[in-house]
Amino acid sequence: MCLGIPGRVLEIHDDAGLRMGTVDFGGIRREVCLSCTPEAGVGAYVVVHVGFAITQVDESEAQRTLAVLRAMAGAVEGELGEPLP
Repeated sequence: MCLGIPGRVLEIHDDAGLRMGTVDFGGIRREVCLSCTPEAGVGAYVVVHVGFAITQVDESEAQRTLAVLRAMAGAVEGELGEPLP
């Protein structure tokens, strides 16, 4: 199964011409490509699929989705490599 998981952008930087950022998924932080979401700034919530932010969402939608994903712990662990805290 492939999931798009919402997370909050903590920082943005350039990596060899790619717009990258550190994204927090409720306690798990990962490096994410932000090239597909140029409007997302620090503090924004993005949906991430296989290391790419594919869309921006508001905070309430991100929190609702994270709550559902916590209930599906095995699926999230398969995508992120560890369960959500």
